[in-house]
Amino acid sequence: MNYAALSAAIQAYTENTEADFVANIPVFVTQAEQRIYNTVQFPSIRKNMTGVVSTTSTYLSAPDDYLASYSLAVIDADGNYEYLLNKDVNFIRQAYPKATDIGLPKYYALFGPTVSGSTITDELTFILGPKPDANYTVELHYYYYPESITVAADGRTWLGDNFDSVLLYGSLVEAYTYMKGEQDMMALYNGKYQEALALAKRLGDGMERQDAYRSGQYRQAVT
Repeated sequence: MNYAALSAAIQAYTENTEADFVANIPVFVTQAEQRIYNTVQFPSIRKNMTGVVSTTSTYLSAPDDYLASYSLAVIDADGNYEYLLNKDVNFIRQAYPKATDIGLPKYYALFGPTVSGSTITDELTFILGPKPDANYTVELHYYYYPESITVAADGRTWLGDNFDSVLLYGSLVEAYTYMKGEQDMMALYNGKYQEALALAKRLGDGMERQDAYRSGQYRQAVT
């Protein structure tokens, strides 16, 4: 389902084509996407990026669209990956209190916003421990919000193409909230959304994290 079809379906289901309502459909959809992406860990919300840490700093800038980490690895000169353990900032400060505490980083923590002069920016940074003893390539796997279907150039996203039911009913819940609709219809849309969300979780948090070789094929109990 592309965005044009989704927008048309929302208007048809709610029987509402008022200008203000139609103008707010992108808001309904993006709110639904955010709820879904914070409930189901689809592979489409993962991203990886490489960067460089140097001997001059214990800090590493996070990508602008960073929300949370899956993993952070340092790659040494031989191409070996050393996956860092996530810790608190205070742990790293206490474990490596001196500027001379250098080596291959073992730990990292989300430090906080970057400060430019007297301005606190939206960009986050990581602190590493110990301070790098050489320039290393790092690879970050992280959670982010994919481009919304409302602004996608072709009006399509992975979620719209592969699990449009959860996107549709999630958007209808937001739309009916805006309309201050009747409670029975709100309950109906929310129930359909929860059903679709459960199936989405089965895919994103279940089927996509296993295979028949490792876990065996799914078997339905026979009574």
